[in-house]
Amino acid sequence: MAASRRRRSRRITIAAAVAAVALTAGLTTGCDAVSKALDCVQTAEAVADSVTDLQQAVENASNDPTQIDEALAAIDQNLDEIGDKTDNADVNQAVDHLNDAVSNVRTAVKNGDETPDLSPVTDAAGELTKVCTP
Repeated sequence: MAASRRRRSRRITIAAAVAAVALTAGLTTGCDAVSKALDCVQTAEAVADSVTDLQQAVENASNDPTQIDEALAAIDQNLDEIGDKTDNADVNQAVDHLNDAVSNVRTAVKNGDETPDLSPVTDAAGELTKVCTP
C-alpha cells in the first residue's frame, strides 16, 4: 500500500513538473511574440520617420543632394532590422515591397531625377505599419 502511494505521489510530482515546464514554455513563447511585435512596431515607426526624412530630403535636394542618399540608407538599415527580427510572412512581404520602392527611388535619383515619385515608398511604409500594428 505504501509503495502504491509513493508511485501515485511520484506520478503527481512528475505531472506537476511537466505542467510547470509547459506553462513556462507557453509564457516564454507568448512574451517572445509580444517582444517581436513591439520590435516590429518600433522599427516600423523608425521607417516612417525615415520616409518623412526622405520626403524632406527630396524637397531640399537642390540644397543638399546627399540627404536623399542618407535617408534611403536609413530606410535600408531599418528594413534590415525588421527582417532580422521577424519570421512573419506578411511583415516580410511588406519589407520586400518597401525595399523595391526604395530601390526604384535610388535608381531614379542616380538617373538624375531630382523629384522622384515617393508615393510607392509611402504606400509600402503604410503597408508595413499596418502589418506591424497588433
